Formats: sequence, C-alpha cells, structure tokens
Amino acid sequence: MANHPIPLETVAVSVPEDALEAFEAALATACETVGFFRNEDTGIWRVEGVKPVGIKEPELAASLALAAAITGVSPVLERAATEADGWLARTYASFPEQLIGRHFAVRGTHLAGPATANRITLTLDAGLAFGTGEHGSTRGCLVALEAVARRRPRRILDLGTGSGILAMAAARLLNRPVLATDIEPWAVRVAAENAELNGVAHLVQARLADGWRDPFVRQGGPYDLVLANILARPLCVMAKDLALNLAPGGTAILAGLLANQARWVLASHRAQGLRLERMLPQGPWTTIVMRKPSAF
Repeated sequence: MANHPIPLETVAVSVPEDALEAFEAALATACETVGFFRNEDTGIWRVEGVKPVGIKEPELAASLALAAAITGVSPVLERAATEADGWLARTYASFPEQLIGRHFAVRGTHLAGPATANRITLTLDAGLAFGTGEHGSTRGCLVALEAVARRRPRRILDLGTGSGILAMAAARLLNRPVLATDIEPWAVRVAAENAELNGVAHLVQARLADGWRDPFVRQGGPYDLVLANILARPLCVMAKDLALNLAPGGTAILAGLLANQARWVLASHRAQGLRLERMLPQGPWTTIVMRKPSAF
C-alpha cells in the first residue's frame, strides 16, 4: 500500500466536457489520484485530485496553464484539506472487486476473501487511481483484449502503461511477453511492482520510454498488438508511428477517448491505412480497435 504524507489536500476544477481530457491530465501531473464527476443538470464536469500539500506546485501550475491555453477554459482551482484516513477509506469503499468481460476480475490489495473463480484476477493497490479498472477506458481495453486474444499476438506493446494493468492482463491471458512503457518514472516503478505482485514479472518488462521516439521501443517491433490507453491528442500525433510499427495484420487498441473525440482519433489512423474493426463505448468513454491490413 502506498504511504501518503500528511497533510493531504483535494484540488478541483469545474470544466465543460470538451475540456475534461486536458484538465484530467493536468491534475494527474501532481496528484496521486484523479477522479471526475458529471453534473447531470448542467453537463459540467468536476475534476478532483488528491495530493500532499505543497508538493509539485510548479508542475501543477504549469499543467493547468497549458490546459487553459489548449482549451480556452480557465477554471478556478479549488482547494480543501483532506484527511488521509478518510481519503483511503473512501477510496477502498469505491473500489470493490470488478468483474470485466468474460475473463477478468480486478481486486484491490485491501480486499479479503477468495477471488472469483474461473477469472484472471489482477490485483492492484486501490490507492493508485490510474488504471485500476474502474475507468471506462481501462474496462474497454480489457474487453477489446479478450476479442483480440484469439489471434494469439506474439509481440505486444503497452504504451502509457500506468499501473501496468493492461500489460498484466495481456501477459496472463496470452502467456506472452509484453513491453510496458511510460514517460513517468513512478508509473514504470508501480507497473514493475504490480507485475511482481501478480506473478508476471518474467513476462512484463516495464521501461521508461517516450513512446515511439525511444529506439528500444521501435527495435522491438513490428508489433502484433499495441495497447495505448493514453489521451486523444497524443494518439493522433502518434498515428503515423503506430502504423509504421504495427505488423501487417496487427491490432491496435486505442483508448482514453471521450465519445466526441473518437472520430477524430479514428480519422487520424484511417489516414495512415488502418481499418476500424470495433468501437466499444463505456459510459462517456470509447475504445477503438484498429487493424492493419495483412497486405500493407
């Protein structure tokens, strides 16, 4: 379980849906957990993060300024004291065992009792909000992975691995090695720890890398399966590199997309010769499954 310095604070902004992605990413630069909630009456999203008081303030300020510049929205940053014990209790209460698709069960380390039978159980620390399975993007990727598994992909890459949940799921389901990369050192460390906890450290290689810019990542291809649960803008920017490094007949599972961003990402990848195979909505989020033609 992660140890959280005292005191903690909750920081929050209220933004329209078009700005949600940018401000979620902004708060994630400084916060150990980020969540968002929609006001059904107004359609406005409240984005909240929990962080130690006084930590990563320059990073937070810079990220919020960038999000404001990108979206044209400049929300007021709200702050409130957060008791560590109360935050952990609420986090645990909101993270029961989750049954996803036909094969997976995601459980927090705080849960007692036996795991659900006949499921691939992925165990994660509920104190780490990124990639714990409750997010629609993660759930969509896991469901998509089940369908892709029948092709038995051999070379697998998880871009922006976060907690490592998708890399671990692919390793467990396919019994294949997976390269799991992230641009954040703490994410690489957590992914490696989770791989050890789930008994797949011999299959999951967690590595610090800036996506396709990293020579090691490119040398590992071409990939039969690429998992990329990131954000819409970087997915569009990387579309050409993805197409170049995906093997003929290979599959890309793309997520981190609000429903109104899916066509934008879809168009970027179609322009590189990839074909849409499936779209999976999960609440406000959409997962896209693209495939490279065998004769490309």
